Amino acid sequence: MSSPTAANSTAPLALELCALSKTFKLGGDMLRKSRTLTAVNNVSLRVPRGQVMGLVGESGCGKSTLAKILLGLTPPSAGDVLINGKAIANANQKALARHIQPIFQDPYSSLNPRQRIDQIVGLPLRIHAIGTAKEQAAKVDEMLELVGLPKRAARQYPGQMSGGQRQRVAIARALIMRPDLVICDEPTSALDVSVQAQILNLLLDLKDEFGLTYLFISHDLAVVEHLADRLAVMYLGQIVEEGTREQIFTAPRHPYTQALLASALTPEPGLGVPDIGLGAGQPDPTRPPTGCAFHPRCPIAQPQCSQQPPKLTNLVQGASQGTTQPNQPRVACHFA
Repeated sequence: MSSPTAANSTAPLALELCALSKTFKLGGDMLRKSRTLTAVNNVSLRVPRGQVMGLVGESGCGKSTLAKILLGLTPPSAGDVLINGKAIANANQKALARHIQPIFQDPYSSLNPRQRIDQIVGLPLRIHAIGTAKEQAAKVDEMLELVGLPKRAARQYPGQMSGGQRQRVAIARALIMRPDLVICDEPTSALDVSVQAQILNLLLDLKDEFGLTYLFISHDLAVVEHLADRLAVMYLGQIVEEGTREQIFTAPRHPYTQALLASALTPEPGLGVPDIGLGAGQPDPTRPPTGCAFHPRCPIAQPQCSQQPPKLTNLVQGASQGTTQPNQPRVACHFA
């Protein structure tokens, strides 16, 4: 299946999401009607090969659901996912795993405590029957060295390792088959601050060495600023702003993006928690607001905002969503 927007960009794309949506039916019995939750709502996104796309937003905005769709763990309700220009809708889980691999948030629960490290890292090679047993062992040793672990670690168990070492094992397992795309779902949030920087720098080094593409999901804006080439901001299942790291962090256009950046705690003592001016909490996702989903919390909302949903539009005059250029920001706001 061809992409509706690929022809508009000369940059090769590792990942493209085309009007992707996912809805869930919740509850419902003889006395109550079921409710519909739209976890991902008409998301279109393009990630050039070799880049890091950061995906940020509050808890419950749909980031993890989007990751599960990409990994083939849950099917989309509508839209297409393309990896290297090819739709994955009909791909089986085993074939998809050759192209996409995850690095999960918690290294303490993502590794089998009953298996040795060499068994954990080499499992993808055994499942896909890649190489002989000797060749597989050599690849495991090579991968452990690349992630900064000594050879003796191969005979250890996860319980004998620190959290940072376990996450290095998880990275080795994800990269041993050289996937096209790596889904990093909060990969450093469970680690000590001193270890986080080491893991982030390791991910950047491996990206450059293997030409990897990352979709990096996080709520930590400082981490995303350090790692990402581009950034997409998600709110109630929708992308409300997208642009380069510099565009988002130096000149955010959407009020929600501005509020997220304002919420970052300052290292200066005594200043306390900043007031980001959002007022009410996030709306019930099963009963989203009419018009712009953000308007009940928006400090610049006008009557138009509650009536008409804004489109995610290229800020260059006359450019529509279908003709977005790769380095131009997109914003879903009537007053951007």
